[in-house]
Amino acid sequence: NPSSSSSTQNSAVPELPGFYYDPEKNRYFRLLPGHNNYNPLTKESIQYKAMECKRLRLLEEEEQKKKTTRAGLNSSMLLQKRQLGSLSSTSYCRLVHELKVSCMQRRKIEIHSPDSSVAGTNNFKIIVADVACERIFTVNDVEHGGCKYGIISLSGLGKESLAVEMYDNLYFTNRKVNSVCWASLTHPDSHVLYPFLKAKSHKLCLMGIAETPGCASLLPASLFSSTNSGDRPGMLCSFKISTAWSCAWCLNPQADNCFSTGLTRRVLVTNVVTGHRQTFGTSSDVLAQQFATQTPVLFNGCRSGEIFSIDVRQRNRKGQSWKATRLFHDSAVTSIRLLEAEHYLMAADMAGKIKLWDLRSAKIVKQYEGHHNEYAILPLHVNEEEGLLTAVGQDCYTRIWSLQDACLLRTIPSPHPSSKDAIPSVVFSSRLGGRQGVPGLLMAVRQDLYHYSYN
Repeated sequence: NPSSSSSTQNSAVPELPGFYYDPEKNRYFRLLPGHNNYNPLTKESIQYKAMECKRLRLLEEEEQKKKTTRAGLNSSMLLQKRQLGSLSSTSYCRLVHELKVSCMQRRKIEIHSPDSSVAGTNNFKIIVADVACERIFTVNDVEHGGCKYGIISLSGLGKESLAVEMYDNLYFTNRKVNSVCWASLTHPDSHVLYPFLKAKSHKLCLMGIAETPGCASLLPASLFSSTNSGDRPGMLCSFKISTAWSCAWCLNPQADNCFSTGLTRRVLVTNVVTGHRQTFGTSSDVLAQQFATQTPVLFNGCRSGEIFSIDVRQRNRKGQSWKATRLFHDSAVTSIRLLEAEHYLMAADMAGKIKLWDLRSAKIVKQYEGHHNEYAILPLHVNEEEGLLTAVGQDCYTRIWSLQDACLLRTIPSPHPSSKDAIPSVVFSSRLGGRQGVPGLLMAVRQDLYHYSYN
């Protein structure tokens, strides 16, 4: 509340209902509805002004040399401790990444596209990197409504020009998506899986507006290629579904060629080769999903705050309890991420809470403070090799924590003014562009792509 924050700074000034105290002008102003043209002072405008001042101040601080989060942490101290044997190689690498993250500098990336008419004209909505971080699948909002999809090759990031190639396939457009993931069907990261929303058509019928069903599409990544001849390759699949909130691809051989979609009050597991389906009814919408790799187990996060797992080898029978692990948040779960050993699960919710669960004891072992969320479905990004957790809040700030002790290492303001339709989408890796790639953070916001590079 802006008025309460102003009274905190001026404790001698009483707070009056319906009024806002401006410390600069040393007077009260009446708060009016947003539609009033004579006095546009509203809570929303005051809050936006305060947020914008904070963002600009942090951007100025970003230009200056960053202080490290941990006192005394510097490269020479780390090297000395490593040489003396008081620091293990794992701890040394983790702390080096912490040090580098605190000093990352922003540079804008030039996006080249074979179709110059569409390059940089649409706002980024989602970016998702493949496992090797060589390519990024992008979902962009288009001006006339709907989305367009593309793949960005990161091979140019290591060059001085700092440019990337973006390939669009304009055949697949005009459908809104909530979730995207890479799928390994014919080879690793060969396809992209995304469920379309259930959309209303404009065709009138006797019952009113007809609804077109949603569908989950499996799209070959080769469609987005400079060498693509225009022929549509095999294994281009679409499966009719109702409104989907989330999707996940299974890499465990016991549930080969399977993907899951989180729907309204049910989970649907589909084999793309045989077309076989398994349906699991739930009491709430499934907003987040991830398969384990060591076992064919699917983890689900729900709008009710429940997280549960399903072993997809079992048949769903009426009256039979098929939920295995069950965890509970106080708010809707928006993202879940299994850690590599699959004994721990990271989860974020719409109250801005990020918790690390021990799946063996079903207890919270760590909480990561500072994330901001009220109603958006926002992803978590876990980089275990670097020991980092990254999340973008609804306030448009990108925050990076230490996985080990939950220390907030860096808060990065957005290069653009904050708004609900300009929440950045990010990818972090120490190998952007492949094994010989460059480390850092990629941020897509509005029509721009930025690289926060290690120095």
